[in-house]
Amino acid sequence: MTAAVSALDAPPVERQLAFDMAKRGLPVAPILVAVAGAIWGWAGAASAAFAVALVLLNFAVAAVSLSWAGKRSIALLMGVSLFGYIFRLALITVAVLAVKDQSWVKLVPLGLTLIVTHLGLLFWEAKHVSVSLAFPALTPQKKGI
Repeated sequence: MTAAVSALDAPPVERQLAFDMAKRGLPVAPILVAVAGAIWGWAGAASAAFAVALVLLNFAVAAVSLSWAGKRSIALLMGVSLFGYIFRLALITVAVLAVKDQSWVKLVPLGLTLIVTHLGLLFWEAKHVSVSLAFPALTPQKKGI
């Protein structure tokens, strides 16, 4: 019973990961927007900025929903992780379809930025996440420092 109680009292690891990804992604976002702007003009820059915002929002919604479900039950956590993923992909699709015909949208930089930003932030964060299960999302501190 103590394992279940301590699991409910666990720190909000999902939110820490999403905050870390946003913290790492925001400094890189202007570079992505500038590259898209240099290649596709103003519409490319606006499309890239929209894509970065979608990615950061996607990670934030995932973190909040998984954190919420993890405090309720393991079955709910599994359901939210699977169906939440499908739901968030559908929301990204709807967001892209809603703006695809706007004058400020270029689909190539929008799509490329969506893919590169999602994968880049996931790989970057995976590199920085502690391997130890005792310290998820945190780097273990050395004693005496």
